[in-house]
Amino acid sequence: MDNIAGTRARLVWAVNLSVLALVLLWTIPTFGLLISSFRDRDQIATSGWWTALSASERNIMVRSARPNSATEQGGVFVLSGNVFGEGVGEVTAFGINSKRPTEFAPSETAMRKKAAITVRADGFYQISSDVPMKGKRGIRLFVTVVEPPKFTLDNYETVLFSEGIGQSFLNTMTVTIPATVIPILIAAFAAYALAWMEFPGRALLIAAIVGLLVVPLQMALIPLLKLHNSIGIGKAYLGIWFAHTGFGLPLAIYLLRNYIAGLPREIIESAKVDGATDFQVFLKIVLPLSFPALASFAIFQFLWVWNDLLVATVFLGNNEEQLVMTGRLRELLGSRGGDWEILAASAFVSIAVPLVVFFTMQKYLVRGLLAGSVKGG
Repeated sequence: MDNIAGTRARLVWAVNLSVLALVLLWTIPTFGLLISSFRDRDQIATSGWWTALSASERNIMVRSARPNSATEQGGVFVLSGNVFGEGVGEVTAFGINSKRPTEFAPSETAMRKKAAITVRADGFYQISSDVPMKGKRGIRLFVTVVEPPKFTLDNYETVLFSEGIGQSFLNTMTVTIPATVIPILIAAFAAYALAWMEFPGRALLIAAIVGLLVVPLQMALIPLLKLHNSIGIGKAYLGIWFAHTGFGLPLAIYLLRNYIAGLPREIIESAKVDGATDFQVFLKIVLPLSFPALASFAIFQFLWVWNDLLVATVFLGNNEEQLVMTGRLRELLGSRGGDWEILAASAFVSIAVPLVVFFTMQKYLVRGLLAGSVKGG
């Protein structure tokens, strides 16, 4: 018995550590994505999100003011400015050649033709020459700088107002809410009928629903789209609502039927003895008692529809007025692959709503899944 108890304790520890590892694998990238969405573009390109609270060092190239704009001071022509612009930081080295970007220390003097170039630690630079400087392009300065952490809301402003994500967010909500509610309503009625109503062919219907759970939805995309076009639906919201409803119904009916079939028979039979119809029993008894199962399926369906790209592309299209969040992020990834701060903000805007839905209803998810997995009739 001691050996059995010791083995069980080790198994519990193994399970707990495995769950903790899975939680960290999901949580850490999400946390990093959130931090990156608030970071400055230059810093996110040169350092990881885990260094967001510390100063970062990077090499930059800046151009001075135009040589022909130099001012004469005591017979010397001078150009001056600051490599940080309106920002702040510390210069640790500078150079005037791309092959030797750290050749000079701050406040040292570098000679370029007949011009003397100095860059101070605070970023202030001065270029002086005894003869007038010519040219319309500024002189290149290669500077190694250490900058404090930068956090900004500009990324979200760009995403929500300049990149069309706001419209895509509304489009996704327009698709997701009806595509979640409609299959729940239909599946609840069907589940009650399959669980508590006697009619010919009930067993065959249950078997068919179980079989549909393993059918890949990709097989039905083109035939269903042809059907929509033939009846005049085309690529519109009504069509994608029907598509998501059809693809979600097998799981919904299976889950709800198992849960409803496990409800106490005495309650339902007592209601029928008192003269209640099947509709009244369903509406006033079964539906309130089945809320955990309804909520668990609602979470699955909402997350699936919200994160869907394939069905939305086939049944809704890619025009600007109907583009959903996943389609918009795909376009951003294609056209702005180097703007990681924009992609991070876009991704977090996309997952924010599913996170709220999941954490709000997770207790119902566990209750519904556990109950539906062990009860049947």
